[in-house]
Amino acid sequence: MVKIVDYKTYQKDDGSEFHTLLIQSGVEAIKSKQTGRTYLTAKAARLSCTFNKETCESLIGSELPGEIAKVAVEPFEYTDKTTGEIITLSHRYEYINEQQSIIKDNLIEKEMVF
Repeated sequence: MVKIVDYKTYQKDDGSEFHTLLIQSGVEAIKSKQTGRTYLTAKAARLSCTFNKETCESLIGSELPGEIAKVAVEPFEYTDKTTGEIITLSHRYEYINEQQSIIKDNLIEKEMVF
């Protein structure tokens, strides 16, 4: 399950607005590669929608079946807002619904040929 925790309004080139919902997974414990210490985090993703501002606000706190998965993409540059550091990433986090999640969990990702 994922939870809708916020929304954001964007403006298109033509001046019209659209909204995205910020969704977040449950808390997970991760071990730091740098320090070796465990910390808590949650995956987050933006989900496009056709809802107006009032509907987006009313959905905060709602849960959706599915998960947030790490998806490989073409490398792109990202600027860390807190440090100003420019990082090259080759993944993003994306919402996948419950049905897609079941299919993903049951697929064989690599074939072995003998």
